[in-house]
Amino acid sequence: MYHEPVLLNECLEALALNPSGIYVDVTFGGGGHSRAILERLGEGKLVGFDQDADALRNHPEDERFVFVRHNFIYLKRFLRYYDMLPVHGILADLGVSSHQFDVAERGFSTRFEADLDMRMDQQGDTTAQDVLNTYNESSLFRIFNEYGEVRNANKLTEAIVKARKQAPIKTVSQLKEAIKTCVFKEKEHQYLAQVFQALRIEVNKELDVLKALLELSADVLAPGGRLAVISYHSLEDRLVKNYIAHGKFEGEADKDVYGNVLGTKLRPVHRKAITASPEELVRNTRSRSARLRVAEKL
Repeated sequence: MYHEPVLLNECLEALALNPSGIYVDVTFGGGGHSRAILERLGEGKLVGFDQDADALRNHPEDERFVFVRHNFIYLKRFLRYYDMLPVHGILADLGVSSHQFDVAERGFSTRFEADLDMRMDQQGDTTAQDVLNTYNESSLFRIFNEYGEVRNANKLTEAIVKARKQAPIKTVSQLKEAIKTCVFKEKEHQYLAQVFQALRIEVNKELDVLKALLELSADVLAPGGRLAVISYHSLEDRLVKNYIAHGKFEGEADKDVYGNVLGTKLRPVHRKAITASPEELVRNTRSRSARLRVAEKL
């Protein structure tokens, strides 16, 4: 079981599904969102992207579905290859699936002893071990400070550099031992989660590929087409919010003399992010930090 799809009904409503339309689930995973979309399509088509080989086992046997085992950074290339441009809707459920957390050898979880891997694409070149043992001190500090928002990122970095001089940091237990003096005891789980989040984002270049997805989405959507993005931490949500509203990832929107926003190809459908209902919060703990933002192609 990968996980129960988060904000499922809200996503289906956000996409404003046309039974004859072409849709893309760029984070196929367990296929929960995709199956629900297919149930509502007539002669329409759905393309599912996922770089994780484990996701392939969830492939629905449906002639209307095309699976692409690649990162969604190649969205435009494969949609062109399958002659599916433009599309009417794109769904992205960012972050790590419950399945990836629960498979110990993937190294995503603080709960299991495992090699520090953290690659979503297991054919990727860089692992968390590589980051911990080969990045210089300033690069490590930047990762933990920016991607993990770790309060004592400087002390954390010093501890890692000191430990790796004695022996390479290869496993979850070795990392925990190396940084035990940095952990805030009353918030140990939260602290370790921030450290692992920072490493995972760096290994998979998650923020870079998210930026690419947002820019590509604006190009491949048909006018009136919808983009729905679920994010799980503020770094992702801020990028999505800014790009939808301003057409850029940082800073204030560029406007003409009449106050119209320049450079944006999308407009937000809702003023605020959509969050899980009280019922879903009880049923599905993964939904607690989920934020859904919806945009429409101008």
